[in-house]
Amino acid sequence: MAHGDPGRPVDETSAAMLQALFTTSPVGLHLLDPELRVVRLNTAMPATRGVAPDDFVGRPIRDVYHMVEGNEAEIVLRDVLETGEPLWQHIVRARTKGEPPEQRYFEITALRLEDGDHEVLGLAVTAIDVTERERGRSRAEVLDAVRRQVGRALDPAVTGSELVSALVPEFADVAVVEVVDSVIRGDEPPPAPMPPGTPLMRTAFRSGAAHPPQAFPVGEVRRLPAPTPFTQALSDLRPRVVPLRPGAPWMPVDPARTEAMHSSSSHTLLVVPLALRDAVLGLVSLYRAGESPPFDSGDRQLAVELAAHTALGIDNARRFIREHTIAATVQRQLLPRRPEAHTSLETSYLSVTGADPGAWYDSIALSGARTALVVGNVSGRGLNAAATMGQLRTVVRSLAAFDLAPDELLARLHDTAIELAFERANLPLGDPLRREALTANCVYAVHDPLAGTCVLATAGRLAPVVVRPGHAVTVPDTPSGPCLGATEDAPFATAEFEVPPGSVLVFTSDPLVTEYLAESSAQLRAAPDYAERPLRDLCDAVAYALPDGLGAGDAAVIIARTRAFPASDFVTWRLEADRTSVATARHRTRRQLTDWGVDDETSSDTQLIVSELVTNAVRYGTPPIEIRLIRDRSLTCEVRDASPAAPHLRHAHVADEGGRGLFLTAQLAQNWGIRYAAEGKTVWAEQPLPDRH
Repeated sequence: MAHGDPGRPVDETSAAMLQALFTTSPVGLHLLDPELRVVRLNTAMPATRGVAPDDFVGRPIRDVYHMVEGNEAEIVLRDVLETGEPLWQHIVRARTKGEPPEQRYFEITALRLEDGDHEVLGLAVTAIDVTERERGRSRAEVLDAVRRQVGRALDPAVTGSELVSALVPEFADVAVVEVVDSVIRGDEPPPAPMPPGTPLMRTAFRSGAAHPPQAFPVGEVRRLPAPTPFTQALSDLRPRVVPLRPGAPWMPVDPARTEAMHSSSSHTLLVVPLALRDAVLGLVSLYRAGESPPFDSGDRQLAVELAAHTALGIDNARRFIREHTIAATVQRQLLPRRPEAHTSLETSYLSVTGADPGAWYDSIALSGARTALVVGNVSGRGLNAAATMGQLRTVVRSLAAFDLAPDELLARLHDTAIELAFERANLPLGDPLRREALTANCVYAVHDPLAGTCVLATAGRLAPVVVRPGHAVTVPDTPSGPCLGATEDAPFATAEFEVPPGSVLVFTSDPLVTEYLAESSAQLRAAPDYAERPLRDLCDAVAYALPDGLGAGDAAVIIARTRAFPASDFVTWRLEADRTSVATARHRTRRQLTDWGVDDETSSDTQLIVSELVTNAVRYGTPPIEIRLIRDRSLTCEVRDASPAAPHLRHAHVADEGGRGLFLTAQLAQNWGIRYAAEGKTVWAEQPLPDRH
């Protein structure tokens, strides 16, 4: 007897309950025999409502629901038969009959049935239609994937590729992204409605098929024929779900795309504009083909959200491209157009197109046939980095004119960077530049061909790579100073090393590039083999050898090759510290200039300059005193003594008998200056040699 109803047998109650379940419950209830054939099922659930039970009895359950993965479902059900372990909430896909067929999802639970002797009778299987839940979950997963994957790269083409990779095959069988061509270049997008004939570039295509047909290749720019669903969506910025029935009136307008759709067996098109603030960025076209279900209103709403996220990513990339283009233009205008010509040093630059706009390089002619090589890199990106780079480069060139030692020059450049950082920190609170720290790396090296040495100082870790004759590749041990603009107040130090003629020096603004060239570049080890070839050839070989991520687009690189300074073009004499040395110096100078074929006017001026500089050295300096004449692109006269005291240019009074030496030198020379060393100083003056330019 049933508890609470002593007058009714248990069997009758159970039978009534089963009858109610099999006739009125909306949950699918099935009894299967050991062969997984239907013995009994309820007819009230939506999937079987209105169908005679006899149409299903005796048939495998996979045929009842037209399961997409029928074999997989049978495997898990047979596992329940064999092990007795229940199957809980297993999801299967089914396809309903009709045109077009609809894909639905069912959650099945299976229990093994046994008699009193534990003989297996079959399975009791419940099936719940969870189509809407699974579609919602699937759409949420697609949206999450797009949000995670799309917009990571600041490149409109890459953004399109990220989108189609996230959508195929999870949401569509074919996906195409087309972007307004001017947007690819960073220009402002056109307002809606988009003007007819606006060219679009196909930036991305993806299909689940092995050999998918394409109307046009990726990268092609074309104007869309009109009117079609594509141009209509770009006109009113509204998405469209379009059944692709043969003979649609718009198809003859775009035959290439129509042929591709038919070849791929596409039956539904979902076209969504890429728009932001009523400006048109492009178009996303999604297709479903074969047995995939058509797009519905839920899919359309999801596509709108996906397009909005993608449009934002493309617009961010467009803004970056625009700023980067402006910054790169500023950088190109600030950097030297071509390497300067030096008698003893040949230089060449690797292209920095696409590099960080804060990177710079320079070569500066100094007195005494010396050359300064400079490479640096400012933190940050965009126009602000390029502008700061221009400021620091100008300061370096200005300081180089004072013939400062490398460590002293960087110390003064460091002071300038700190002042710029202070100005930046005091900008208005709303200025985004205020939040960007200003630091920079820089290496300043001076090559002296007459001494055969290179002296340098670094701010940050920017050491050169040196390739000496004989294929030996080394990185000199150079002490690293603090970054320019940093709060660290450590002093800068210099390093000096020998650089024989035929050596190659490589300076880069990226320590990783320097490390790679020093350890892995066979092309750099072969630098001596390029001795008789243009240095540009070596630059190209190095650029080709750099791996991805370490290309010339990621660093400013300058390569220099040393040459021997002709011994016949310079002469040095040591003088006694007495007044007779003035006449001796003048006589030797006149004779040497005659041997060099210098014109009389330049020779006369040079003799007067030598007289004045030697007189000052004898009168105010400290022995030893040396004079050196250098015939380069200009004629240089250098007088060196051991005193650190600096002479001063002053205007003598009419009655003064002296004090006019430097004044006369400044009047006669094209350029003059004072260079200090560890022991003493050198006063130099240059005059033009027209026949040497």
